[in-house]
Amino acid sequence: MNYQESIDFLFPLHRFGIKPGLDRVLRLLETAGAPQRNLGRVFHVAGTNGKGAVACALASMFRAAGYRTALYTSPHLVSFTERMRIDGRAIDATKVGEYCSMLKKAIEVEKATFFEATTAIAFRYFSDMAVDVSVIETGMGGRLDATNVVRPESVIIPTIGLDHTGWLGETTAAIAAEKAAIIKPGARVYTGVSEPEALRPVLESAASNDCPVTILPEKGGCRVSKSGIGELEFSLIMPDCRMNGLRAPLTGGFQARNLSLAVLAARDAGLDEAAVRKGLLGIRENGYRARLERLSRRPELLVDVSHNPDGIRCSVGALMHSMDRFRKLFVVLGLAEDKDAVAVVGALKLLKPHIVTVRLSSQRGRSADTLGDACRREGVNVTVSGTAGEGLRQALRMAAPDDLVLVTGSFFLAGEVLAMMGVEI
Repeated sequence: MNYQESIDFLFPLHRFGIKPGLDRVLRLLETAGAPQRNLGRVFHVAGTNGKGAVACALASMFRAAGYRTALYTSPHLVSFTERMRIDGRAIDATKVGEYCSMLKKAIEVEKATFFEATTAIAFRYFSDMAVDVSVIETGMGGRLDATNVVRPESVIIPTIGLDHTGWLGETTAAIAAEKAAIIKPGARVYTGVSEPEALRPVLESAASNDCPVTILPEKGGCRVSKSGIGELEFSLIMPDCRMNGLRAPLTGGFQARNLSLAVLAARDAGLDEAAVRKGLLGIRENGYRARLERLSRRPELLVDVSHNPDGIRCSVGALMHSMDRFRKLFVVLGLAEDKDAVAVVGALKLLKPHIVTVRLSSQRGRSADTLGDACRREGVNVTVSGTAGEGLRQALRMAAPDDLVLVTGSFFLAGEVLAMMGVEI
């Protein structure tokens, strides 16, 4: 199979939807030679928000330290190949064809889901490439996630919030229990969770697996000294670990907590401070894109993958500090059907935006009209548009050179805009 044939085979697997359980992926991996046992040192990352930052930062630090480092993330923005990287470089398209051909029959026999098939391809690729370290991000949840077949050295859970409630549970405690189930015996555990209801299942899972836990306190664990668009400086001030003047090319003080967890895990894994600092500076080159990322100026255009109320609130908080630079904010907003549109718009309302609603190309996309209804309900100025491209062009036409245009609400929307802008990931 060539690359396009592989994509044409894999993407229709979405028809199987989400089928929680590990039996299929374990059988699929056995057919592939059990590559999950040959991934080097494994760092497993789960969480409602922030897991992408943690995973990409960790991978960047290990790469800076000279380790051959694999990184598995989802979803992709522009190209399927982004999901599996070694030393920052996405898998070659021809390799996707080779591995898909190798596993096609087993995928068909097992009626594997898209994510299960993708996970098997990634793990076999990483195993064949003899990586030293694998940083693995869960797809959704943890307990029954296809990635929950690895034996991690460390587990990092930055946040717990209400998302995917139809699959993971209606409370933060239930969701936390699902995510904490990736904790395995002897692994070091790091978390930024502070809400007692969500923290309790994490601590219980760690205790039952005899795992040491490091909790980044809600206040005092790190301190932000500089935060602007594309620039962040912070200090880690834990009792047993102090590093001042850590810098990353990211927007938002909230990222300091995510990056601090990655720093703590890297330090305990034996990385020196030079690798930590170099890794943080190189996070974008290791796949961390479209998180309040600047695409152009005059007007300033930012693209952001935040896709649930908690994530949107973090982005809103980050932009609050920069809004005095701009005359007006236009938001191009697209959401999946299962997201709380009123809560998302309510969070954005704090920035006094003019929202341009669009429909996602994904089948799971909410209509632009229903998003418009949510905006009107919240008393927000709104223009109902069509596709992502139409909405972006409309917002840019309305914006003056000293305005800010933010594209947010979905990985799919961010990916469409990046592709339109010709951005290489």
